[in-house]
Amino acid sequence: MFDIGFTELLLIGLVALVVLGPERLPGAVRTAGLWIGRAKRSFANIKAEVEREIGADEIRRQLHNERILDLEREMKQSIMPTPPGTGSNTSPQPATPPPPPDAGTLEAPAPAEAKPADTAPVPRPDKSPEP
Repeated sequence: MFDIGFTELLLIGLVALVVLGPERLPGAVRTAGLWIGRAKRSFANIKAEVEREIGADEIRRQLHNERILDLEREMKQSIMPTPPGTGSNTSPQPATPPPPPDAGTLEAPAPAEAKPADTAPVPRPDKSPEP
């Protein structure tokens, strides 16, 4: 922020020591530190308040835009209604997947059913032997 080096601080300290004297210098430094701390805290509070206001304005703007989009959709639907049978209420529901096996058991999956022995194999149309 400020470009104050060590030599500048040393010069300010020597001038303060000469002007104030060794008796009043610690009190003056303490008072200056308190004032600087208060100034930093007030600037931090102002900065936080401004950022909070900017964020609140952005949220208000987004909500306003969403309301406008909703009104626009309603206007389009009222002007051009959807034909019957194509609305969102008549859309087919996706098939639900089968329930997963019980995770608590560590059993092996059931073996696939074997082909009954009394059925004859179906001949292949290309007359090649079965593997």
